[in-house]
Amino acid sequence: MSCITFQQYVYVVSMMIICVFLRYSEANCSFQAIFNFGDSNSDTGSMPMSSPNGMTYFKKPAGRSCDGRLIIDFLAQALGLPSPNPYSQSSGGGGADYTHGANFASQGATVKPPDSSNKDWVSKYYLPIQLNQMKTFASSISKGGGSSNLPSADILGKSLYVIYIGQNDVTGVLGSAGVGGVKQNLPQVANEIVNTVKELYGLGGRTFMVLNTGPMGCYPAFLVQYPHGDSDVDQAGCMTSYNNAVSEFNQMLKGALFGARQQLPDANLVYVDTYSALLNIFQNPSSHGLKYSTTTCCGAGGGAYNFNPQVMCGKSGTVNGSSVTASACGDPYNYISWDGVHTTEAANKIVANAIVSGYYTEPAFDLHKFCDVQPIG
Repeated sequence: MSCITFQQYVYVVSMMIICVFLRYSEANCSFQAIFNFGDSNSDTGSMPMSSPNGMTYFKKPAGRSCDGRLIIDFLAQALGLPSPNPYSQSSGGGGADYTHGANFASQGATVKPPDSSNKDWVSKYYLPIQLNQMKTFASSISKGGGSSNLPSADILGKSLYVIYIGQNDVTGVLGSAGVGGVKQNLPQVANEIVNTVKELYGLGGRTFMVLNTGPMGCYPAFLVQYPHGDSDVDQAGCMTSYNNAVSEFNQMLKGALFGARQQLPDANLVYVDTYSALLNIFQNPSSHGLKYSTTTCCGAGGGAYNFNPQVMCGKSGTVNGSSVTASACGDPYNYISWDGVHTTEAANKIVANAIVSGYYTEPAFDLHKFCDVQPIG
C-alpha cells in the first residue's frame, strides 16, 4: 500500500473539517435561537464553579453544576446551535455572543421571590427577574439588532423558549411544610411559570418547552436529609411520599399549561415530563448503560448515598472531628446523580435524547419535524 504525501494528508484533513463545518452551518432549523429560563439545572455559567465540576466534557469548571453538559446544552446541539451564553455575561464587558439566544437561568433560582426563610440559599434572580432581563434584551435587539453580538430584531418569533425551574420552590415547601404543604403553597408557583410563558408570547415567542420538576425523592441529598421510614422507600430506593408530592406539583403545572394552550392556540406549549424520564433511569439504570442509581458521584460519606450536607461536591470540611473532602468518582458516566442534587452528563444526555425524539412531551413534539436534528454526542 502506497503512502500519501504530507500535502495529501493536509488536504484530506482540511476537507474533513470543512465537511463537519458545513454539516452544522447548513443545518435547516425553524429555530435560530434558544432562550432559557431556570435554576442550576440549566444554568450554563451565571457564576463561577469550582473543580471537579466540568471534569467530563470541559475538562475544567464551566459554570455548570455537573460533571459535563446539561440538558439545555444537548438540546442546543441537536438544533445545530451553540449553548446559549449566560445573560449575566452581558454586564461584564466580555462581549458574549447572543446571536443565537441567551440563558437567564441562575444557580439557586426560584419561581417565587426569596423571603426570610430562604434568602440565604436562593438566588436573587428568581423567575420574574429573569423575565425582566429578557424584556430588556428584547428591547436592546429592537434598537440594535443585527450587531456583532446581538441577533436581528425578528429572532423572537424564530426561537425555542425553554423553562426549567421549580425544584427550589418544591424543596422549600417540603422542608418547611412537608408533603402536606404542596396543595396550599405550590399552585401559585405553577401559575407564575405559565404567566411567564404568556409574557414571552407577548414578546413574540411562539414555541415553548416547559420542563417539570424531577423525582426529588430519588436524589441522594433528599434521601439523606429528609426523614423517612423503610415503608416509604420503593424498589428503586426512592422516597414514595416525596415523589408523590413532586408529582402533585407537576400535575398543577400541566393543568395550568393546558389552560394557557386554549388561550394561545397559535403557540406550541409543550409540557416536558422530565420527572418520568429521570424516574425511568433511576428505576432501570442498567438498561440505560448506568450502574448506580441513588449514589452520589461527587460526595462524601460513602455508603448507599455517599452524600454529606456538611461537605458538598469539591469542598473539604470537618465531620465528627475528622477532615473530609467530597471528591468525584472516577466514572461519572456510570452514575445518575452528580452531587446529590444535580444529574450527571450521562443522565442529561439520555433525557435530552428522549425529549428530542418527542418522548415525554405533551402534546407530542418531535423536533425532527422542525429541524434537521443533529446527533447528540
